[in-house]
Amino acid sequence: MRGPDQPASASGILREHWREGRKLAALPPDLRPRDRIEGYAIQAEIETRSDQPLFGWKIAATSEAGQRHINVAGPMAGRILAETVLPVGGTAAMAGNAMRVAEPEFAFRLGKDLLPRPTPYDVGEVLAAVETLHPAIEIPDSRFADFVSAGEAQLIADNACAHLFVLGAPATADWRSRDLIEERPRITLRGETFIGHGRNVLGDPLIALAWLVNELRGLGIIARAGQVITTGTCHPPLPIGSGDVMEADFGDLGQVSVRFG
Repeated sequence: MRGPDQPASASGILREHWREGRKLAALPPDLRPRDRIEGYAIQAEIETRSDQPLFGWKIAATSEAGQRHINVAGPMAGRILAETVLPVGGTAAMAGNAMRVAEPEFAFRLGKDLLPRPTPYDVGEVLAAVETLHPAIEIPDSRFADFVSAGEAQLIADNACAHLFVLGAPATADWRSRDLIEERPRITLRGETFIGHGRNVLGDPLIALAWLVNELRGLGIIARAGQVITTGTCHPPLPIGSGDVMEADFGDLGQVSVRFG
């Protein structure tokens, strides 16, 4: 039987490895999560070790390419800690990063709380709670040396591979009247241009946004006003290295960039 301190003990190991840039093969058998619920219980402990309010939430594996990258069958939610957020144009340290990819994303800041309830939220209800849309770049990583074989429950415990995050300024264009499915941000990296597509994000970034809120609802967690939800990559994860600069141009929805050091 698992002891009551299992989530905290497992989370402590993962956080220590994250802080020190080290990798592990797997959590010890007596601390290893057996399913998504146990994975999320371990993940929740990471928030208690931060001295700042939770910045927001991420979704891992919203595209088929992202699912293949970490060998899972569907999306997973993770926490964005305030201490992992970089300024636009800032430098993301590459030391210890094994995934070595970056992902351009649509992010949304909530303007009001969405409370847990028995019935799911629909897209319209979630959209009505959104205050602003932002371009963003996520730089994921895992604490597991072989993240491809770590499995869904351990990757959820590993904060759904959250690592570093860059949030652009809020869009000033009327994004609510746009079909985000057909938005095609241009990403430049090492002199090459890549074209993202809104449809890569669970078919629609707004569907991904609602998925996250309902995942929290099922866990009994409030999606709080002021928190940012980033909805997953709109382009297959792009390999990065030290010295690279990624710029993601979402047109009149804004631009965001990050350097890798």
